[in-house]
Amino acid sequence: MAALPASRHLLALALATLCALPATQALAQGSGAADGYPNHAITLVNPYAAGGPADILARALARQLETRLKQTIVVENKPGGGATVGGSVVARAKPDGYTLLLGTSATHVVTPLMEKIAYDGIGDFTFVSVVANQPIIMVASPALPANTLKEVIAAAKASPGKLNFGSAGAGGATHLAGELLKQRAGINLTHIPYPGAVPALKDVIGGQVQLAMLNLSATQAFLKEGRIKAIAYAAAQRSPLFPDVPTFAEAGVTGAESSTWYTLAAPKGTPPAIIDTLNKAVAAVNADPEYQKFMATQGVELMTKTPAETLTFVQHDLDTMKPLLKSLNLTAP
Repeated sequence: MAALPASRHLLALALATLCALPATQALAQGSGAADGYPNHAITLVNPYAAGGPADILARALARQLETRLKQTIVVENKPGGGATVGGSVVARAKPDGYTLLLGTSATHVVTPLMEKIAYDGIGDFTFVSVVANQPIIMVASPALPANTLKEVIAAAKASPGKLNFGSAGAGGATHLAGELLKQRAGINLTHIPYPGAVPALKDVIGGQVQLAMLNLSATQAFLKEGRIKAIAYAAAQRSPLFPDVPTFAEAGVTGAESSTWYTLAAPKGTPPAIIDTLNKAVAAVNADPEYQKFMATQGVELMTKTPAETLTFVQHDLDTMKPLLKSLNLTAP
């Protein structure tokens, strides 16, 4: 057979290369490679106001993930809507791993149960990991005469609905912590929702709100300065940061433990290889001794789970919240 002219030989070689390219790409995808992810900046959406406990966690996690992923991570605060404004942004984002969500029970479970929103709290996301857990503390304005949970309950029973409590948002863990306490203690407190812990704390300090249910990380500096006072801790054990503050159970109200959990989530359809890359990065961050030390000072319990375990964890919270919200007449019609 006669040899091909040089020009035709080069053309045939180019066509052969192009025909082989899809198969090569399919092989790379099948191997689980993340195709160079990440190769540009990542946005981490925090569905709460700047300066609060979620913001502290988001920014600390972002700085640590930057080191592991070798890319800039920009934290964007999108508060409001019971933590669903930020959730909606991520649910609608391109599923390429470059828009992530610091999710909570409010974002994924509670607000979707309470209201008709524009996304499915679980079905529209791919979960990376549970990243942290924060028990909740009841704090009070220094102007409030009551100094113990027993005294708060007595005051609430003497004037039903007169005492109010602030939370970091309607439908969030801090709101439900107050509702659960009301149910367990048989009292009536008026709920005042805020778009985050910081504005709630301002009104507690100023005396516009008598009580608040908030995460310890948001309140501890003000507690140490005496600008607010601790009433009781909604956890199974006392915090080592404030060992003199009793738990709700120790103060006489059982079954009122509450906490805020945080997940890292991506839009539904994000490739498994990218989710795996992010999960491994979170595990590395949570294993870092300095990060562990810092989070301990914030009253944060670190958690690391696989994507499958995280989905199960969030689904369990949904199964728990449904009857609670129904009993409180808080579910959407």
